[in-house]
Amino acid sequence: MTAEPDQNLPHNPPDPPNWRQPFGVILILLLILLWIGFALGIIDWISELNFWLQLPVYIFAGIAWIFPLKPLLTWMNTGKFRS
Repeated sequence: MTAEPDQNLPHNPPDPPNWRQPFGVILILLLILLWIGFALGIIDWISELNFWLQLPVYIFAGIAWIFPLKPLLTWMNTGKFRS
Protein backbone atom coordinates (compact mmCIF):
# COMPACT_ATOMS: atom_id res chain seq x y z
CA MET A 1 0.00 0.00 0.00
CA THR A 2 1.52 3.35 -1.04
CA ALA A 3 0.47 6.73 0.21
CA GLU A 4 -0.80 9.15 -2.41
CA PRO A 5 1.15 12.42 -2.61
CA ASP A 6 -0.67 15.49 -1.35
CA GLN A 7 -1.68 17.47 -4.44
CA ASN A 8 -2.09 20.68 -2.41
CA LEU A 9 1.62 20.99 -1.68
CA PRO A 10 3.77 22.51 -4.44
CA HIS A 11 6.48 20.24 -5.74
CA ASN A 12 9.68 22.12 -6.53
CA PRO A 13 12.49 19.71 -7.23
CA PRO A 14 15.96 21.08 -6.50
CA ASP A 15 17.91 22.55 -9.36
CA PRO A 16 20.57 20.27 -10.80
CA PRO A 17 24.12 21.20 -9.83
CA ASN A 18 25.97 23.40 -12.27
CA TRP A 19 29.54 24.56 -12.76
CA ARG A 20 28.86 28.27 -12.11
CA GLN A 21 28.92 28.08 -8.30
CA PRO A 22 32.37 26.49 -7.85
CA PHE A 23 33.81 28.60 -10.68
CA GLY A 24 32.26 31.74 -9.14
CA VAL A 25 33.76 30.97 -5.74
CA ILE A 26 37.20 30.65 -7.35
CA LEU A 27 36.66 34.00 -9.13
CA ILE A 28 35.63 35.64 -5.85
CA LEU A 29 38.79 34.38 -4.15
CA LEU A 30 40.92 35.63 -7.04
CA LEU A 31 39.19 39.03 -6.89
CA ILE A 32 39.91 39.29 -3.17
CA LEU A 33 43.56 38.33 -3.73
CA LEU A 34 43.90 40.98 -6.46
CA TRP A 35 42.34 43.59 -4.19
CA ILE A 36 44.73 42.65 -1.37
CA GLY A 37 47.65 42.96 -3.78
CA PHE A 38 46.44 46.41 -4.85
CA ALA A 39 46.06 47.50 -1.22
CA LEU A 40 49.53 46.22 -0.34
CA GLY A 41 50.95 48.03 -3.36
CA ILE A 42 49.73 51.41 -2.14
CA ILE A 43 50.34 50.85 1.59
CA ASP A 44 53.52 52.96 1.55
CA TRP A 45 51.64 55.88 0.02
CA ILE A 46 48.78 55.51 2.52
CA SER A 47 51.08 55.32 5.54
CA GLU A 48 52.61 58.72 4.67
CA LEU A 49 49.20 60.44 4.90
CA ASN A 50 47.74 62.11 7.94
CA PHE A 51 45.37 59.93 10.00
CA TRP A 52 42.32 61.89 8.85
CA LEU A 53 43.31 61.33 5.23
CA GLN A 54 44.08 57.65 5.83
CA LEU A 55 40.66 57.02 7.33
CA PRO A 56 38.58 57.55 4.15
CA VAL A 57 41.13 55.57 2.12
CA TYR A 58 40.81 52.59 4.47
CA ILE A 59 37.01 52.90 4.52
CA PHE A 60 36.94 52.96 0.72
CA ALA A 61 39.37 50.05 0.45
CA GLY A 62 37.34 48.06 2.95
CA ILE A 63 34.04 48.52 1.11
CA ALA A 64 34.87 48.96 -2.59
CA TRP A 65 35.86 45.33 -3.18
CA ILE A 66 32.26 44.27 -2.54
CA PHE A 67 30.73 46.13 -5.53
CA PRO A 68 32.22 43.93 -8.30
CA LEU A 69 30.79 40.90 -6.51
CA LYS A 70 27.12 41.75 -7.20
CA PRO A 71 27.19 40.92 -10.93
CA LEU A 72 29.33 37.87 -10.21
CA LEU A 73 26.88 36.58 -7.60
CA THR A 74 23.96 37.30 -9.94
CA TRP A 75 25.69 35.31 -12.67
CA MET A 76 26.38 32.45 -10.27
CA ASN A 77 22.69 32.19 -9.41
CA THR A 78 20.99 32.97 -12.73
CA GLY A 79 23.56 32.61 -15.50
CA LYS A 80 23.14 36.29 -16.46
CA PHE A 81 25.21 39.25 -15.31
CA ARG A 82 22.15 41.49 -14.97
CA SER A 83 19.00 40.54 -13.14
